[in-house]
Amino acid sequence: MELHTRFSVAAAVLCCLLFSCRQDNTGDGGVRKIDLVSPPGRAIAAFASGCFWCSEHIFEAVAGVDSAVSGYAGGTAANPTYELVNTETTGHAESVLVFYDPQTVTYEELTRVFFTSHDPTTPNRQGPDVGSSYRSILFYQSDDESAIAENSKEEFQRSFADPIVTEISRLREFYRAEEYHQEYIRHNPETPYVVHVSLPRFEKFKRTYRGKLKDDQAR
Repeated sequence: MELHTRFSVAAAVLCCLLFSCRQDNTGDGGVRKIDLVSPPGRAIAAFASGCFWCSEHIFEAVAGVDSAVSGYAGGTAANPTYELVNTETTGHAESVLVFYDPQTVTYEELTRVFFTSHDPTTPNRQGPDVGSSYRSILFYQSDDESAIAENSKEEFQRSFADPIVTEISRLREFYRAEEYHQEYIRHNPETPYVVHVSLPRFEKFKRTYRGKLKDDQAR
């Protein structure tokens, strides 16, 4: 019985390591605060919807999105690193900062991408990833965006039996994550987490999202 218990615990630990967004890389790897000023003709918006590897890949598939940067937002500690955020003591959530063309896609439409691409009813959890750093947050930068975010949350509540627990918070700071997190799925397409968690989530999003995707993202 004791041997069986030890084996079960070991198997559970191995499963968590293989199918978790957490990694053991160390060092700040270029973590820096991003100036929240939109480039000319462009706009920015931030979203926290679980593992940023998945979220980045999803938003970058949407027509009108130039890029998505993986990082940390919603916390209080200065200069957070991945290892520090993973202690669940900084208040930060894994997030993406989306750069987009507002003439092609609106903030309101991006909130639809947000709610379509994850489960907003699970507190401090997305799939196998558990902790406050994986909580659902819809960030806004103006009163108009705050109202849009609230309306979108109310609209999508009709699609879920359980209450949506998404926080709606003002975006005050955004820290770009370590370099190895950027474009993670493109650089690491065969890792177990990407194969069994990230890509199935992405494919589900493409099946359910009714908005416009980029031409190279065939449904």
